[in-house]
Amino acid sequence: MANHSSHNTPWHRAIVALLAISVLSVDPVLAGDGANEQTQLAALIRQLDMIDRLAKHSANLPHPEGSRYHFDYARLTKDIEHVRQGIRDYLVPQRAQPRDPVELLGDYRQASEEAAP
Repeated sequence: MANHSSHNTPWHRAIVALLAISVLSVDPVLAGDGANEQTQLAALIRQLDMIDRLAKHSANLPHPEGSRYHFDYARLTKDIEHVRQGIRDYLVPQRAQPRDPVELLGDYRQASEEAAP
């Protein structure tokens, strides 16, 4: 069985914690208060910006020697941008109902090139 402790770095934990805080900090009763909703969504964009900066910093860190998989920060950054753009489209609509046909990928584990046969 693979040892996943090498993936549990402080940066990985920080990104996961910020994602959790971002999701939990959005007020579930936003629909009734437009000004509060805009404030919350603007705060969410700032949090996504912070997560994006952490991900870009973490992407530049060296991968652990001999690890079979590593975190796919490029895919995470792309998904963060999709979420950020969706929020911006909602805040400044250019049409009645903003739609983004692109699905989030969600799978951020990528095989290391050294481990490939």
